Amino acid sequence: MKRIKVLLGVGLLATAGLVSAASLELLFAGDIMLDDGPGRALAAGRDPLAAFAPILARADYRIGNLECPVATSGAPLANKIYSFRAHPRVLAAVKGRFDAMALSNNHSGDYGQEGFVETMRHLETAGIRYFGGGNNLAAAHEPLWIERKGLRIAVLGYNEFKPRSFEAGASRPGIAWSEDSQVLSDIRAARRAGADLVIPFMHWGWEREPAPSARQRQLARRMIDAGAAAVVGGHPHVTQGAEIYKGRPIIYSLGNFVFDGFELPAARVGWLLNLSLDRQGVAAWHTVEARIDEEGLPSPAELAKTPCGKRGDRLPRLCRAGVPVDDLAPQTSPSNN
Repeated sequence: MKRIKVLLGVGLLATAGLVSAASLELLFAGDIMLDDGPGRALAAGRDPLAAFAPILARADYRIGNLECPVATSGAPLANKIYSFRAHPRVLAAVKGRFDAMALSNNHSGDYGQEGFVETMRHLETAGIRYFGGGNNLAAAHEPLWIERKGLRIAVLGYNEFKPRSFEAGASRPGIAWSEDSQVLSDIRAARRAGADLVIPFMHWGWEREPAPSARQRQLARRMIDAGAAAVVGGHPHVTQGAEIYKGRPIIYSLGNFVFDGFELPAARVGWLLNLSLDRQGVAAWHTVEARIDEEGLPSPAELAKTPCGKRGDRLPRLCRAGVPVDDLAPQTSPSNN
């Protein structure tokens, strides 16, 4: 454990040397599902986020994808293979570790609109902001606005994996659905509304596929062309590599962060993403590997090589806890046109 702390500390210092003191450290975590194994651990008085608490505490702002309703109401949808619902007590472990949660995923509506609305209410009570979902269509597409260290950042959340019945309507609660034209319009609107930086957080791709699809690659580039400073994704339950396009990072899938029930080894590995942001965009970024045990609880992997980069790189590098260990090494086939 001491070695992990030393490596992570060195990583933060190494990253700090690449960016100005005014940079904002923004963290993204992948799928956080607090039912089943993680829910039982919490009910037994154990903290599923304990191993990552020091890393989370050092960031200026922390965002995760809440892959379950947090409620006691509602009924599971009859046509879904897996339906999750976590007890509201789980938010005691999230509060103070995460500042905001994306609701834009294919499990937020597992217990219907009643469970979805109750989830938003519990998040509000806990002081945890949410985005990518709301009480109506306009609210679901409203950015998460982060104003820290002289920066105004808009984070947008979208889901494009069935069921589409979770989508918000004009007066119906639900999530933001990923329609290309709407996503690009929202990015441009956020820039017009005064965002220094816009970051879409996508729930996309095919489950258990280790590489992004052609559709993901195409949309990621279109989002950057529309003004996104970076693109971050999740949903496949495995990591999917990273690319740099026009100098801006694309991290296709962060994989799982807190999630049980997977026998596939790749589904028990995720990334925590750290973006160092300034007014010009992403000054540096790195990932820390999360190894997930049988209960679905993550721990940092001290020696794992994971993608990273800094402004000016044409290809992603490899780092250990944020410390570069290799020369430029592509994680996927990039396009810099």
